[in-house]
Amino acid sequence: MNRPTQVDVARLAGVSRATVSYVLNGATDGHMPISGETQRRVLDAIEELGYQPDARAQALRSGSTKTIALIVPDLRNPHFCEYAIAIEQEARASGYHVLVSSTTLNDEYAADIFKDLAGRRMDGLILASSFILESTESQATLARMRERGLPIVELNDLYGVDAVGTDYREATKEVMSYLLSLQHRRIGLIYGTGGHELAEDRLESYKESLDAANISIDTDLIILCGPGIEDGYQASSQLLQLPTRPTAIICVNDLLAIGALRAALDLGLRVPNDLSLVGYDDIPMANFLVPRLTSVTKDAFTLGKQAFAMLMARIHDPDLPRQRIHSQARLIIRESTGRAPV
Repeated sequence: MNRPTQVDVARLAGVSRATVSYVLNGATDGHMPISGETQRRVLDAIEELGYQPDARAQALRSGSTKTIALIVPDLRNPHFCEYAIAIEQEARASGYHVLVSSTTLNDEYAADIFKDLAGRRMDGLILASSFILESTESQATLARMRERGLPIVELNDLYGVDAVGTDYREATKEVMSYLLSLQHRRIGLIYGTGGHELAEDRLESYKESLDAANISIDTDLIILCGPGIEDGYQASSQLLQLPTRPTAIICVNDLLAIGALRAALDLGLRVPNDLSLVGYDDIPMANFLVPRLTSVTKDAFTLGKQAFAMLMARIHDPDLPRQRIHSQARLIIRESTGRAPV
């Protein structure tokens, strides 16, 4: 069966197609007074036929698609799901739909997603996966989006668009100071970014803190790997079987820390008695592990809400000055960290 049209509704209700359009749009612009009885016939016909307005046609008439796009690095990580949930929640309350794309930390796929979105009709874009802009092609795509006036909010602060930003630089220094105060001197770092230039704020602050404490940087204690739980398991197993193992491990996300916790237990180590663990992002399950995970949070849910509000402000007033919000990450101390073993 063909999809019902406004013509079908008009025929069943015994009115003109223009009347159906006026009823659907809730306004007549003073051209045609419509009685309550006529509106009722139109609405009854819509219900009987199961008519649904064509969203694309409505968008062309109004100039708005009521759709925004969100690009995140990896939806397998609950941290990025928190962004998506917050943005979708706010969008739904404002009558918008969200098109979510995950790059899965794949450079070629990320560039293709970005290029594809650039050709779509949408009202705005929230970009939580800024590494895709490292390529010349993606930077050119961004330039085209900006030239056509597409509102863009970045969940970083790198490319001169509206930005909701938080980095982990100062919080990492706090983590290092905390671990050093507990007498940890061999501190490992699981740098699980899948080979991308991510989490540099953590790596640099880690090195700077060791240098400030007059502790030599041991490259054997820095493991580069992927961002998932299995990656954390394998990386920490490697660290914990060194001739002189670390007494503390920092993982650049909580999934890596979960893998590290399992690896420690499989090797007969107790957390935190034998090994302290710190993660990042404070995903919801961090507070329900055994032991509860010490983590660093930048509150992705709140940042997602702020990003959506910023995007709406730009959509409603394209001439606003550049908008920027920068918030501080904070350390949450739980049960997975303790004094270094003697």
